[in-house]
Amino acid sequence: MSLSQQKLIGESAAFLETLEHVSQVAPLAKPLLVVGERGTGKELIVERLHYLSPRWEHELVKINCATLPESLLESELFGHEPGAFTGATRRHAGRFERAHGGTLFLDEIHAMSRRLQEKLLRVVEYGEFERVGGSRPLQVDVRVVGATNADLPALARRGSFRADLLDRLSFDVITLPPLRSRREDIPLLAEFFALGMTRELGRSYFAGFSEAVLEQLTAHSWPGNARELRNVVERAVYKTPPEEPVVQLELDPWDSPWRPGEPVEQTGQAGKETAVPTSGGPVPRDFKAHLRQVERELLERALAANRYHQKRTAAALGLSYAQLRGYLKKHGLKP
Repeated sequence: MSLSQQKLIGESAAFLETLEHVSQVAPLAKPLLVVGERGTGKELIVERLHYLSPRWEHELVKINCATLPESLLESELFGHEPGAFTGATRRHAGRFERAHGGTLFLDEIHAMSRRLQEKLLRVVEYGEFERVGGSRPLQVDVRVVGATNADLPALARRGSFRADLLDRLSFDVITLPPLRSRREDIPLLAEFFALGMTRELGRSYFAGFSEAVLEQLTAHSWPGNARELRNVVERAVYKTPPEEPVVQLELDPWDSPWRPGEPVEQTGQAGKETAVPTSGGPVPRDFKAHLRQVERELLERALAANRYHQKRTAAALGLSYAQLRGYLKKHGLKP
């Protein structure tokens, strides 16, 4: 089993059903699609499909269709002959030729142009294509697996994705559940990521998560799924002193009092309040100054309520200790 397959971690019913689906379809040579939100592990699932198939001894070739312009993607997929374009001095074997006998993984397949979709359809249907600049048909035996986080049927209805190609690729569709639908897997994944970060930092052992942190991890919605979870856990581990459990999370690394924002266009006379149509009546013209004053007053009240204990104050405000220190420095407060 490859290292990547070992990262498919989970015990939830939704996760195990997905693995069973993969096992059922893996032995077939049919094309298929893997769909899911960003960060759900589409590439790992494709790797599992390949290594459980009779094609495992041949190559699994990968390409991201969104990272290359059309002309370069065409050359990478189908290869080119000498003189096909400026700079093409020798024959180039494309990804389809490299994947002969194996699997070709087309990530972000929705980004492929309609012209290339037409060429792809011919390969999927007949196993036949020509190199760019060539005229001799080439035959290949390749299983095509596409992945996307887009709604392909909707794109097909709008005409930006070929309906006939969608039909051919949709022999089966593996839809990956988001992390919020398999919350019981979050502690397992979090521990896996934490142990990996512990090794990366050269530490002897991982002291675990506090109960409050585990509850916070399980309750979060994780719009970025496992990729976002990994970032949060690894960030928490490296910011926690060695041999101490993780007791605090920073879910949003952009949450800072100094985060740059949109420039505000200033009009009118300084120091004047301008009436605007809101239910609360007029608002201060200098919005930023007013906001700073509200922040300062809130900090002062929270500090007093928590007897100037900074960690308790941070918890009461829903901030990390470092974030609270940043706000105190910003407002010149020295409890």
